Amino acid sequence: MDAGIIFHFFPRLDPTARERCLKLGELYSYWNQRINVISRKDMEHLYVRHVLHSLALSAATTDNPFTAGATILDAGTGGGFPGIPLAIMHPQTHFVLCDSIAKKIKVVREVSASLGLDNVTAVVSRVEQMPDRCCDVIVSRAVTSMAGFLPWTRNKLREPGRILFLKGGDLAGEIEEAAAKYRIPETCFLVTALKDTFPGLEDDFFETKKICEIKQTSYLCAPQLKSS
Repeated sequence: MDAGIIFHFFPRLDPTARERCLKLGELYSYWNQRINVISRKDMEHLYVRHVLHSLALSAATTDNPFTAGATILDAGTGGGFPGIPLAIMHPQTHFVLCDSIAKKIKVVREVSASLGLDNVTAVVSRVEQMPDRCCDVIVSRAVTSMAGFLPWTRNKLREPGRILFLKGGDLAGEIEEAAAKYRIPETCFLVTALKDTFPGLEDDFFETKKICEIKQTSYLCAPQLKSS
């Protein structure tokens, strides 16, 4: 499936964004042969399982988190997902894409430069080593469990920040574990199923995919771990 699937679900993309979307296939095909950032068997599904999946964060969230002037931290970006597609969609928003693996950030930098994305900063860093209060929103795509991920984000958000996870499967257990461990009320977790976000899509990829959002990040500014 090619970039046409993106244009179908996002028909109002301006010409610059459309051109950048069209280039993604060629750029990732080139770089993935040199530095493997996407499963070889998944390359043919790039636009659905990577680009469209990333853009679900824009399509399925209420109260748009990608406002002009905001800084979004893509934690554990890998080859640039969800950050690069979101940066194409929201050129007035600044995206900081971080990953601890330098060769993956090399791909992010090369792809961003080829697309002329001046709203992307790529950083070789672990999430927990990023500066405090460095962003307004954190996004991440299935890096690890929520209970494992949340300590990395400690003090990274400016109030009233948000965390948006792209996850799959049944999240009830993950939410219960994270809520108990970090004393975050379960009511602060909002889960949005993605199975109906892109109607008519001939791919069952989104059947089990979800967004898990934490809005009340005041609980995450200085969480006190329960003693074990």
